[in-house]
Amino acid sequence: MLKYVIKRLILIIPVIIGITLFIFLILTLAPGDPAAMIVGPDATLDELEAKRFELGMHLHPLHRYLNYMLGVLQGEWGTSWVTGNSVMDEFQQRVPNTFLLACMTLVLQTIMSIPLGITAAVNHNKPIDSITLVFALIFCSLPFFWFAMLMQITFALNLGLFPSMGAGTLRHFFLPALSLSVAGMAGGLRMCRASMLDVLNMDYVRTAHAKGAKGINVVRSHVIRNGMLPVVTGLGNGFASTFGGAIVTETVFSIPGIGIYMITATRTRDVPVVMGVIIFVAIFVAVVNLLVDLIYAVIDPRVKLGYKS
Repeated sequence: MLKYVIKRLILIIPVIIGITLFIFLILTLAPGDPAAMIVGPDATLDELEAKRFELGMHLHPLHRYLNYMLGVLQGEWGTSWVTGNSVMDEFQQRVPNTFLLACMTLVLQTIMSIPLGITAAVNHNKPIDSITLVFALIFCSLPFFWFAMLMQITFALNLGLFPSMGAGTLRHFFLPALSLSVAGMAGGLRMCRASMLDVLNMDYVRTAHAKGAKGINVVRSHVIRNGMLPVVTGLGNGFASTFGGAIVTETVFSIPGIGIYMITATRTRDVPVVMGVIIFVAIFVAVVNLLVDLIYAVIDPRVKLGYKS
């Protein structure tokens, strides 16, 4: 198991190099002059050239990339070209907001999708199964930004139960997490239902019923554990994507997080910020995927034997 973990951690290195090099070349070769965007249209030619030299734009792109990555290895993530603030300082302020939003979203998705998916599978082709699928399809079809604004208007502005924007307390994150978890909940519900139905049709489940085991005991002891692997995969991927892509939610609810920071930096061609966010999110996603694989081994001992081999 330890060798497998070390191997997966080592494989993160080429992934980060490939992603960051690709993004860096796109930002570098894209039309437009970041220096001109920073100094403004009224700057003189000397001021423009000085800014280009300050940003290192006189160097070859690969040379600039190597300089940046060497700085990252030394703990220096650079400063924003636009604001002049340290990228690491901005991360320390924004990462907790995005992480809390992603965690609350994961919790809401889990407590809604898994029980409903199991209930729908156990009551296959019954009214409760049909009702659950209808609601899942409705939530999957809702435009996300519209649903987020609807939650904001209903529960924040009209009822006054939660704050409408900001990131001061846990109450500020409930509506954004609920809005973000609805679509994921619907997809997780359908995945959980399908996985549980596959397990319910297995021979060992029919054998347990034939031996006289109660239905609830069969579901708890045989069905849930063996049908959780696809569900854990979906929840893990949803958690990772939420951390790196909660852009609309952070915009609607004015949450100072990683997503909106990334979009703002991309619009202004702020290369150090974009690169910093890409590296951070790539590491986070890789670690989450590793944790999901390790959870597999806890749920199904056969997976752990595969790691040892």
